[in-house]
Amino acid sequence: MFLLRVELPDRPGALGAVASRIGALRADVVAVDIVGRGEGRAIDEFVVELADQDHVSLLLSEIAEVDGVVIEELRVLPATVSDRRFDAYDTAAALLAEHRPDRILPIVAARARHELRGEWSAVLDLAERKVVVADGQPPAAAWLAAYVEGTPPSGAGAAAVTAYAPAADVAWVTLAAWDLTLLIGRPGWSFGPDDRRRLAALAGLGNARRADLADRTARITHPSRVS
Repeated sequence: MFLLRVELPDRPGALGAVASRIGALRADVVAVDIVGRGEGRAIDEFVVELADQDHVSLLLSEIAEVDGVVIEELRVLPATVSDRRFDAYDTAAALLAEHRPDRILPIVAARARHELRGEWSAVLDLAERKVVVADGQPPAAAWLAAYVEGTPPSGAGAAAVTAYAPAADVAWVTLAAWDLTLLIGRPGWSFGPDDRRRLAALAGLGNARRADLADRTARITHPSRVS
């Protein structure tokens, strides 16, 4: 299983032309994601299953012949790859099934790594320079903190949940409900605009679930708050 990222003209037929070249080699297109669009160009990712692994170089040469197409990256994926169309539902279901506030962070970290196909994820206490939750093997807390602090300021509104990826293959987002930071890394594989939106949405789900459970706990502890 391979992930193929290509840049192509954002016009009718361009995506079909690439898919047709893939199919001509008896390869299956398992999934397609549009990860970026702008200035007449699009960046698409194809999850491709090849019947013969020796055909990788032929696959690349076939696609390169499509007018206006630039191959950005080819990566080997695990044999079983989830359907990204259902990832958000699976994440929401996992969060809703958990009723203990202290167990939400590990779910957020694990689901973020899974959804964004990262090599690692980490929840960082920036003030303490400490990783409080990790999935995979993230860099040292000091490096993570320096990375976050080196991110240029964003023009996003204070109420917005925004994900940042200043160094392409590492992205982060603030988990406001905990005053912590979630980072994802996938070395050599850059995060696109859709990846950042996905990360921001996931953080929003985690924040909302944490707030919901905290409110429920408060109502149980202080019954007088129940209207």
